[in-house]
Amino acid sequence: MGKKLEKYVRGVGKQVDYQIDELDRGIIKMLSRDGRIPFSEIANELEVTEKTIRLRYKNLVQNEIIEVVGVVNPIALGLKAGAIIQLKVGQGMIEKVKNSLSQIREVRYITITSGEYPLLIQINVQNQEDIRDFIFKLDKIEGVISYNTIIQLENYKNTFEYL
Repeated sequence: MGKKLEKYVRGVGKQVDYQIDELDRGIIKMLSRDGRIPFSEIANELEVTEKTIRLRYKNLVQNEIIEVVGVVNPIALGLKAGAIIQLKVGQGMIEKVKNSLSQIREVRYITITSGEYPLLIQINVQNQEDIRDFIFKLDKIEGVISYNTIIQLENYKNTFEYL
């Protein structure tokens, strides 16, 4: 078995075996609000030792329950326009279209959905003209039959708090 596959299989096994408890949930909630909060502050809030928080954090990361990443504010980067686009694709073309979309810089989110439009994507660009230009890119992707573009006017909630 190759190293990548072996690591994947071990990771999947750990995910299934690891059961989060209320302390883990508390850690996750606090980190979801502020990913840079000191372990000492989490420990104080949850009334356990800092060592306990460090060990639990390590377990959550190793078991792929949480992942540490920097979340970028697209507006701060000048990406002030966004759209959600539903895509209707040809029979047997979902994987090919998904792979093509994955290579496009403006696409920040891809999901498979039920119904008439099996793919949904979200893009962030600088302005409305860039949305138009992106639509022209979609027309060149083999397998895309039609699309429904929903322009995002304002975001009211964008959170990573799942618990």
